[in-house]
Amino acid sequence: MAKTTGRTRARRAARLAAAAVTAALVGTAVPAFAADGNSPVPGWHFGTGKAKSPLTAAQSGAAAGPQAPVFPLFGVDRSDRGWLYTQNGKGGLTDRGGLWDGKQVPGLKTGAVVDNDGDNLPDGLWLWDTKGGLHYGGDNNDFLVGGGWNIYDKVLSPGNLGGGKAGDLLARDSSGTLWLYLGYGNGKLTSRYKVGGGWGQYTQIAGNGDLTGDGKPDIVARDGDGTLWLYKGTGNYKAPFAPRTKIGGGWNTYNTLVSMGDVDLDGKTDLLARGNDGTLWLYKGTGNASAPYKLRVKIGTGGWNTYRTLF
Repeated sequence: MAKTTGRTRARRAARLAAAAVTAALVGTAVPAFAADGNSPVPGWHFGTGKAKSPLTAAQSGAAAGPQAPVFPLFGVDRSDRGWLYTQNGKGGLTDRGGLWDGKQVPGLKTGAVVDNDGDNLPDGLWLWDTKGGLHYGGDNNDFLVGGGWNIYDKVLSPGNLGGGKAGDLLARDSSGTLWLYLGYGNGKLTSRYKVGGGWGQYTQIAGNGDLTGDGKPDIVARDGDGTLWLYKGTGNYKAPFAPRTKIGGGWNTYNTLVSMGDVDLDGKTDLLARGNDGTLWLYKGTGNASAPYKLRVKIGTGGWNTYRTLF
């Protein structure tokens, strides 16, 4: 894989930060959707659509492009301030950059970065608010996707699960049923498809890209006993995952699992795990379904518990 240069990564980081502020999360005195009454969160502004989102302008600088998702990591702290991290080219993360303060972005629950065109680079953000609104920012097309999302307790975008190019969205409801929404590639979503029940047993669900080397996005899920399970993607939206296989136990030492794709830029998707003590660990992907992760590496010492959500 051709790796990006430090200068290119710095440009991407700047564009991503600008996009998060100008295209998705800039607070204004008059909400962007005030005219039609659609905005469920006063103070949110998704841009005017007059300028192309800097998210979509991010380029890798490599001829073939990234072989695994290369996404930023967003963190929202307990005062509702937003921060951004990107890959530092040395197997870890850059110093954080500030994006917004709590007054600019009231009511943000969490979010998900999405690749809309299959190039493994980020194109937009789905943002989920505490009143049940799902918003989209990016692609010169910023809008409220819809309401009623407060029926879900978990929302994530692990990649293209349905066989197309665009990233899709998974949502788990309070009964433990997992649903799949296919992405159209412009922030809009299809009606939901039922994946199955029993997902309430998992305390963490994460994923962003292919863990097994077959070119299909996968996810991992941790159960209440601390066992981590692998769900291989099938590429079939009617049955998006194969039966689970066991990765290993002892994962209750972590309070958050999240993936930003390829952290060390080796062409394989990785996993971040935040310890109960606030330490951040990197599990590098192997591309091998029988042992999808290498031994963990510490990439952040303490302090990561300042974030109430990471995505």
